[in-house]
Amino acid sequence: MSLAGVRHWVFDMDGTLTIAVHDFPAIRVALGIPAQDDILTHLAALPAAEAAAKHAWLLEHERELALGSRAAPGAVALVRELAGRGCRLGILTRNARELAHLTLQAIGLADCFDPADVLGREDARPKPDPEGLLKLSQAWDVAPAAMVMVGDYRFDLDCGRAAGTRTVLVNLPDNPWPEQTDWHARDCAALQRML
Repeated sequence: MSLAGVRHWVFDMDGTLTIAVHDFPAIRVALGIPAQDDILTHLAALPAAEAAAKHAWLLEHERELALGSRAAPGAVALVRELAGRGCRLGILTRNARELAHLTLQAIGLADCFDPADVLGREDARPKPDPEGLLKLSQAWDVAPAAMVMVGDYRFDLDCGRAAGTRTVLVNLPDNPWPEQTDWHARDCAALQRML
């Protein structure tokens, strides 16, 4: 399969379609999470009241970041070209769904995604779990092998591999995970040239 033939695209949000601004070490400090722990996994293991309070803080912190989102280089042109070709486009993010919608509005791409195809951390177990990709595969009535997962981090690639999709790594000059990556592009503009 060539990238030009792919009709079903799922994108990570932060660091993929946007310029990454999350300071994860600072978030861990603010929430009292050990440096080596995954934030969402740690919060899921807390007692309900403590988890709810920390999730509320995280949501407000991330809301400010979403409202100030800036598109990653080439992201708007890439997504608009895919939408113009009639491709089905989805978002799978570890962020909250409502913030994904705010981010898409901030970077001018909200009209390219059906709201039902934007999945956040409340819609599926967080990446690298493949649940979100499998939900989109089922909703779109297409085999995972006909889809690509586009992201900037290992979790995106692992998620795609676990679901059975092809994987695209963007926005990194080098590819530290070649065994997990079907295609690598320095940025979204380079990915668009690969179509």
